[in-house]
Amino acid sequence: MLRELDIPPFWLGLALGISWAASHLWALPLPGLGKALILLGLAIMVAAVLQMRLSRTTFIPRRDPAALVTGGLFGISRNPIYLADAILLTGAVAYWGAVFALPVIPAFVALITWRYIVDEEARLRIGFGPAAARYFAGVPRWIWRI
Repeated sequence: MLRELDIPPFWLGLALGISWAASHLWALPLPGLGKALILLGLAIMVAAVLQMRLSRTTFIPRRDPAALVTGGLFGISRNPIYLADAILLTGAVAYWGAVFALPVIPAFVALITWRYIVDEEARLRIGFGPAAARYFAGVPRWIWRI
């Protein structure tokens, strides 16, 4: 059962729950910014999933990809769906004004990198060799180098 729960939406939900709870400790809400970031995150997520579906490859973690998607959003970030999750989380923190939840955002990014991205990149290296290496060299994991 734990394996079924160990998926990115679980961790996003947990981060959102922690952030919501933290908003009850001390809040400086920025609802306009929050809504904009939430909508941006959702738009990026939908666009990236559609792009992967059009490339006939999986967007499910821990499954072997059938294609190396490098264009569109994937030309800006190797992980636009996870980036969308982080933007959505940031939007929720801003909307709720959850000042004490700010550390949750980089913790979520680090967790997703460690739990999913490293494995996904290994799968891409195995499946696509030099093409994956060139892609990794030219496009950051997120939108910045970490």
